Amino acid sequence: MKLNKKNMPSLLLISFLGFIIGSLSWELIERILITFNIAINWEIGPLGFDLKVLSFYIKFNPGSALGIIGGLFLFREI
Repeated sequence: MKLNKKNMPSLLLISFLGFIIGSLSWELIERILITFNIAINWEIGPLGFDLKVLSFYIKFNPGSALGIIGGLFLFREI
């Protein structure tokens, strides 16, 4: 699908879902590897904000990047 103003929200949604799925998948892979005594920690510390009333942090890892890239490829193929 070609990118235009009408389908920009779809691109952002697919990319965000890819980010979430990739992050959770990477976390699952890390936990499975820990059971086999293989410890890897390739994540960037928490990125976010704290307003004392509301705080929001995201851990960015390789799965996040792969999920976003997968979302972009999926959008292109739709």
